[in-house]
Amino acid sequence: MSDPRTTYAERRERLYAQLVEEYKALCPASYAFHQRAATRLVDGGSHALRMFQPFPVWIRSAQGAHVYDLDGRAILDFWQGHFANILGHNPPQITEPLAEALRQGRGLQSGMQDVWEWELADLLCQRVGAEKVRFTTSGSLATMYAVLLARVYTGRDLVLKMGGGWHGAQPWGLKGVHYGPEGYQGVESEGLPGEVVQQVLVTAFNDVEALEKAFREHGDCIACLIVEPCIGAGGGIMAHPEFLRRARDLTHQYGALLIFDEVIDGFRFRAGNLGALYGVQPDLTTLGKIMGGGMPVAAVAGRADVLNLCGRAGGRRVRFDGGTYAAHPLSMLAGRLMLEYLVDNEEQIYPRLGEMGARLRERVEAAFAEEGVLVRCTGGPNAVVPGSSLAFLQFPYYEDVPMDRPDAINNPALCDVEVRERVAKLALLLEGVFAVHGFGALSTAHTEEDVERAVQACRAVARRFREAGLTTPLPKA
Repeated sequence: MSDPRTTYAERRERLYAQLVEEYKALCPASYAFHQRAATRLVDGGSHALRMFQPFPVWIRSAQGAHVYDLDGRAILDFWQGHFANILGHNPPQITEPLAEALRQGRGLQSGMQDVWEWELADLLCQRVGAEKVRFTTSGSLATMYAVLLARVYTGRDLVLKMGGGWHGAQPWGLKGVHYGPEGYQGVESEGLPGEVVQQVLVTAFNDVEALEKAFREHGDCIACLIVEPCIGAGGGIMAHPEFLRRARDLTHQYGALLIFDEVIDGFRFRAGNLGALYGVQPDLTTLGKIMGGGMPVAAVAGRADVLNLCGRAGGRRVRFDGGTYAAHPLSMLAGRLMLEYLVDNEEQIYPRLGEMGARLRERVEAAFAEEGVLVRCTGGPNAVVPGSSLAFLQFPYYEDVPMDRPDAINNPALCDVEVRERVAKLALLLEGVFAVHGFGALSTAHTEEDVERAVQACRAVARRFREAGLTTPLPKA
């Protein structure tokens, strides 16, 4: 018996080719400008996720829940600045004080210490239960410095991470990101020293037995376990509470540090770190995105005795200097303004986002089901996380594919990753909705009308899938 996925894939590629031609016809200005941009910019840009095929959205402005492209389209945006813009694009709560600071001759890099840095540091430490913090300019750098601190503090080499977890384009973050023929053992970049690749161990997210096995076999050599409480690139899946509790127990038992990568998670589900909802306190937390208020800033926060390794008290054994633009004044001001606003309005913001997220996930699944397409929305809450503003469409081939494991939803034998990352993305964009990894994140700028528009866009996409013969579940070969 032939594999039904083979003929399904052929129909999928025919639909995708049709969508590409429609997109070129709908957005000629963006298409032409991208061809010009590619003469100077590698692939036409500076970030792989923005450079989707056949060409990215080129915009003139962004406001609230929308971006406005060169072709005059208002596009409903669920990417929201790499999930950083929880208040929507260019919220006046942030932009107006920043503009005033510049008018008063304050805001560009001075090379001096600015009180805004201390104000953000003090507030951030209070909200994530940290003793100290140091700032840098990107989540990739934050996770790199966190790993360096752990390796020096413990005197060990090995880094344990989750398959499907993305911890930035840094040496210890480039293994085990995408699912391949050998599972999550691939490396994302050439040029890495072989010993660095060998120092990264990959285990399965939400699999307590696999985690325990990794520590039994390598525990005395593990410097740190780094994990996202809600694994972003792995599908927006919440960690099981018992998984994070066991992670804390094992790192204590074996003398390793526990690092929570909350670059996406921090301030997404509450006005603080997600780890607090689990009742698990890591040794270090990396933060970015939302905490920067739309400006380039990231941080490593946590135990003073670990972070002091980059200061005089620790002999500066870790060179964590962050770069010329570390703690940039405008970034510090934007971060402080963002955190103050989220703290002051926490009881209104997060319940509303959680309720809208629940409606979006439920109604999108139903819209696809009405057209005979099996869709599951990950990104939802669990027993300890009361609400979530995330939604990621998964396209399983079969009803029984588990949705709590990255090694299931990113396995092309079980789920159609190509539909999620390419076909649905382009089909939704033709309907005026911008999605990443299947959908994305809500902001306070999104309204109930925006949710309705997104659902109707999904219904139109589902209809196209049905007409193209992309109905699921498939019979098992």
